[in-house]
Amino acid sequence: MAKQSTKPFSNGHPHQTVSLICEGTVIKGDISTTGDIRIDGTVDGNITAKGRLVIGPKGKITGEIHSGNIEVSGYIKGKTKAIDIFNMKSSAKVFGDITVGKLAVEPGSVYIGNCNMGGEKPAYETPAETK
Repeated sequence: MAKQSTKPFSNGHPHQTVSLICEGTVIKGDISTTGDIRIDGTVDGNITAKGRLVIGPKGKITGEIHSGNIEVSGYIKGKTKAIDIFNMKSSAKVFGDITVGKLAVEPGSVYIGNCNMGGEKPAYETPAETK
């Protein structure tokens, strides 16, 4: 069951909308939101969230993800981009390439893929070739 709440979430404002995808709900298709979203069900599609995306321990996403901040305790399979922080809890299982501003990984989490930290550009600069 999908529902919306007006509880404080990422920025503490009581008027911020939080979309909830509850356990037992299966969505096949893309999701786009300007607010925050918490997923405890299954999504087979791409997710774009300008706010914060939380994937609960029973949450499962297969598809590309673009969000400001991501906290994952569940399962992701696909390319993932977190503009600011990508936080993997100990129960997280992530399969696919990630692009993040900052990465936080708890012991016990599983990650298979390539990671590019520093956002759009690599965190390092390739030295200029000498002639």
